[in-house]
Amino acid sequence: MCGRYAITLPPETYREFYGYSEQPNFPPRYNVAPTQPVPVVLEDRGERRFMLVRWGFLPSWVKDPKDFPLVINARGETLQTKPTFKAALKRRRCIFLADGFYEWRRDGREKTPFLIRPRDRKPMPLAGLWETYSSPDGAEIDTAAIVTTDANGTLSAVHDRMPVILSPDDIGSWLDVRDERADVMRLVRPCPDEWLDMVPVSSRVNKVENDDPDLMKPLAEPEPAPVKERKPKAKKPLSSDEDEQGSLF
Repeated sequence: MCGRYAITLPPETYREFYGYSEQPNFPPRYNVAPTQPVPVVLEDRGERRFMLVRWGFLPSWVKDPKDFPLVINARGETLQTKPTFKAALKRRRCIFLADGFYEWRRDGREKTPFLIRPRDRKPMPLAGLWETYSSPDGAEIDTAAIVTTDANGTLSAVHDRMPVILSPDDIGSWLDVRDERADVMRLVRPCPDEWLDMVPVSSRVNKVENDDPDLMKPLAEPEPAPVKERKPKAKKPLSSDEDEQGSLF
């Protein structure tokens, strides 16, 4: 699962890496959270485009968003079978702009945060799906989710899932939706261990309001934070990644 990530490289670095024509100017973000507006790159008739979407996927057929779980991750194993994702997999693939993400290791009631980044410190292409949702009153919102897969050896030390991280050579294949029969599922797999670094970071990342460079500073020792007691809640439908993705921390 991927529940928080970072977008800290200069906007021009992303533009050159992905090759879209727009020239957006956005500040670094060190603690991107679900439901926030996030940048993605997609392809439209052979041209790459920059777009802002809400992180939290809503299929077009949903009648009332209040009755639908907050889907921030799309489980790779179900992309071809779940009605939520089938159409988007064929026609609306995207890549989340990111250069790192956070994952938590659970030890009893404690959760210890780790930062995962590319060793080369270049953009980290996170495979995603997007969809435009139209509400009954005619309002539209673009939404997206990060595709996940089994953890590789590096990530398995803290979690059993990870986002699908594409190689530079596979970016074009993932974004090209002109051929709906193209076999893109071959790209939904764990990335090689040697692509990534993983370091413990401050438990300050647990709070959405904290968004500063110190969140990414490696610690000499892991810093667990106890999980707060929660009052019993009404049972909600689980998200695509078998977790309460809309109830992080």
